Amino acid sequence: MIVVAGEALIDLVPQGTGALAALQPALGGGPFNTAVALGRLGSPAAFCSRVSVDAFGEALLDRLRETGVDVASVQRGSEPTTLAVATVGADGSAAYSFYVDGTADRLFAAPSTLPPDTRAISFGTCSLVLEPGASAYEELMRRAAAQGVFTALDPNIRAGLIPDADAYRARFKSWLPSVTLLKLSEEDAAWLGGTPKEWLSAGPAAVVITRGGDGLTAFTADGGEYAVPGEGVEVVDTIGAGDTVNAALLHGLAERDALSARALTGLGSAGWTELLGFAARAAAVTCSRAGAEPPYAHELQG
Repeated sequence: MIVVAGEALIDLVPQGTGALAALQPALGGGPFNTAVALGRLGSPAAFCSRVSVDAFGEALLDRLRETGVDVASVQRGSEPTTLAVATVGADGSAAYSFYVDGTADRLFAAPSTLPPDTRAISFGTCSLVLEPGASAYEELMRRAAAQGVFTALDPNIRAGLIPDADAYRARFKSWLPSVTLLKLSEEDAAWLGGTPKEWLSAGPAAVVITRGGDGLTAFTADGGEYAVPGEGVEVVDTIGAGDTVNAALLHGLAERDALSARALTGLGSAGWTELLGFAARAAAVTCSRAGAEPPYAHELQG
């Protein structure tokens, strides 16, 4: 079982140009997208979050259930669902502004136990920024790592939500001893101001950096560096592409029985090239269609 911990929200995606373009609601949130992608790829997955009882919250849970994701660990609240207004650039890249005050996911409380047979747990995005929930997710991360659970982190920086950049950067560094696999975009890496070597020395067994259409690069604690090019595709938008990479990496590692620090450094050139190539293909499918619509396993066969 792979557990994904973090927010589920509604993306409001413009259907035209201009400030007053109509907005189409879409199910989203980095951790939510990762959980859906895992389910579509066929990995046993569970979602750990706090979701509103409003209509948006019900729609979010319905999608998880439809995808085969276990929602028994989802807490519920009467507060509204978080909204994210997307702005899609000419190149398909997406930026967001958020409506988060008083929303349900901010009141997440760390559960006392993880679902049975948990092999890995993934964290990231807004849930590690917005208090008081951020501290609860941090507690869960540290506890899971202390219990020997494989932990994955995608900070997925949303700078507009971070009131004190230096404090967040320091907090990010404090998480690294509890992280097995760190995945981040090259934009995140630039904002955080570190290097793979520095991050690896703090704890992770591997760091994967995504470079959009230019592909992915993995760095391992034993000094390995492995890169694959991006997959050529006509980009509709990039919403959910990074989340799809998260899921593809975790799914691929689970398929190889490689959800451990030792296994990450033991994959070698052939293993990492195959794994990164799979993640690149999965992300390309997501980019080829509107919104966060990750691929199903059959779409990646061959």
